[in-house]
Amino acid sequence: MSPLLDVRNLMTYFFTTAGLVKAVRGLEFSIDRGETLALVGESGCGKSVTALSLLRLVQPPGRVVEGELLFQGEDLRRLPPNEMRRVRGNRISMVFQEPMTALNPVLTIGEQIAEVLRLHRAASRQEALTGAADLLQQVGIGDPHLRLREYPHQLSGGMRQRVVIAMALACAPDLLIADEPTTALDVTIQAQILDLLEQLKEQQKMATLLITHDLGIVAETADKVAIMNAGLIMEYAPTATLFSRPTHPYTQGLLACIPRLGDKRHRLPIITNRSQSGETPVGQSFLDGLNPPFAPVRNKLPSLVEIEPNHFVRCWRD
Repeated sequence: MSPLLDVRNLMTYFFTTAGLVKAVRGLEFSIDRGETLALVGESGCGKSVTALSLLRLVQPPGRVVEGELLFQGEDLRRLPPNEMRRVRGNRISMVFQEPMTALNPVLTIGEQIAEVLRLHRAASRQEALTGAADLLQQVGIGDPHLRLREYPHQLSGGMRQRVVIAMALACAPDLLIADEPTTALDVTIQAQILDLLEQLKEQQKMATLLITHDLGIVAETADKVAIMNAGLIMEYAPTATLFSRPTHPYTQGLLACIPRLGDKRHRLPIITNRSQSGETPVGQSFLDGLNPPFAPVRNKLPSLVEIEPNHFVRCWRD
């Protein structure tokens, strides 16, 4: 059976006055129905740009220059704008990083959720508000009819994040893109939000693309992991495989940076030769400081190689 989402050779560049920025450089991954794929990496590695590329929301001077985005067998890049609008927010939804900036401060919570239902489900105003109250209850917000009349600033950070999730789930999407869904939340609220996403995924058989830099969240929630650096996937494997047998030096470096409880004198390592996405793919990147078989050869990058079933590493094949 073909995957729900199949991304092939995705490239997204930014054509700035300061030069060309290759934010995403040939990404390939897939997500099956009901599966969670975690896209992991440091800030600036291209995770969020990847999500925006999938939804065709990259703004100028950025542009998707190459690749196929096959969703249920249909290439999203080839859809006319009006058809893409029917996909976005309906069949594919996104939870953005900052709930305060993702919500409109001058509209009530009820108006914002109802708008999604009226746009994609052609619901009447009353039907949309009733549906909005049901969604708030579904995501664990008490007294939903009162909350519908409130504004974002009247809610806590955790409640605002639940509202954003309710909006994303309004049309029962097949794929949810969650971009740092627990950023700026305390650990208790983080756990509640993650439990909520897991419950909703099970209930609706929804696939999830989880974008994060928190490996603890990844270990708890993801089925597969793609480790990303400078617009490239360095390692791609089932979660248990990646944590038990990390192979790429960048993956090993990330895992080594996780603090160990009880080890107060352990100095955390620093990942050297850290690179952002940029104009030159070879010559100034993390890969250039590595030993064979991970380093570029004659200005050519190694490709992803399957070293064991479903475990891919960016290296040269022996």
